[in-house]
Amino acid sequence: MKRNILVSALLAMMLVACSSKPVKDTTPAPVADKSVGTTTDTGSTTGLENDYGLTSELTDPSNILSKRSVYFAYDKDEVTAEYRPLVEAHAKYLLAHSKAKVILQGNTDERGTREYNLSLGQRRAVAVKSVLNVLGVQDSQIETVSFGEEKPQATGTDEASFSKNRRTDIVYVGE
Repeated sequence: MKRNILVSALLAMMLVACSSKPVKDTTPAPVADKSVGTTTDTGSTTGLENDYGLTSELTDPSNILSKRSVYFAYDKDEVTAEYRPLVEAHAKYLLAHSKAKVILQGNTDERGTREYNLSLGQRRAVAVKSVLNVLGVQDSQIETVSFGEEKPQATGTDEASFSKNRRTDIVYVGE
């Protein structure tokens, strides 16, 4: 009985996560100001924010913030030391941009049952959320969702492909 309720709740969460609404593009027009998106000597950003609190730092390939995936070991949900700097950089960004919000999308490789993979994906998303919370990011800026095995980055059946699919993606709302 409890399992049926849990499965029903997980399916309901998936349906809610899959729904979408059209988003009006409110990105500001490019500005010919060289200070936009740069960092001052105090470490604060001088970039313009869009209506969602996002700046161009997020898409600059030379900035750690452009990296959006935290990868996990097989059947694990612990954020390793390798990905701490990435999560810390996103935490600093979220703390500096209080209007910015993220959706943490937990993913798994194809091994395991659908139910297990949904659960593991959720645990992975929550693990990243916990690190962000410890670093001071408010719950109101973070949403978690699990896609289980439904959004693979790689489609092979080898370990290299599996390792690309064991991840949590950091997606900024409004991007």
